[in-house]
Amino acid sequence: VQLQAFGGGLVQAGGSLRLSCAVSGDIFSIDIMGWYRRPPGRERELVATITSGGNTIYADSVKDRFTISRDNARNTVSLEMNSLTPDDTAVYYCHTDRVAPYFGPGTKLKYEYDVWGQGTLVTVSS
Repeated sequence: VQLQAFGGGLVQAGGSLRLSCAVSGDIFSIDIMGWYRRPPGRERELVATITSGGNTIYADSVKDRFTISRDNARNTVSLEMNSLTPDDTAVYYCHTDRVAPYFGPGTKLKYEYDVWGQGTLVTVSS
């Protein structure tokens, strides 16, 4: 199982950007999906998470500006980012806490835990 994030880039302050992340392979189930970011010189931090049922959690710093969504049929998660500021500059990573690949009818589920995408850089200029 791999997570591939895309959509990063350079945007001016006040602008918008949409990140997407796709889970590759045949998938039986995905639990919580989320976005994290690592600003320059800082530790990785939570941005937002979403459960398979659509319940969301946001970091205070992005509430009312960012929206996380997921498409369970397509195994994708997206992050709509509005009113961006230079403080949002970071490498953004998609993540899932647990995913079960599908190996065919009657096969036993084998979960993979704590799976990360490769990261996509978002740069917000002032």
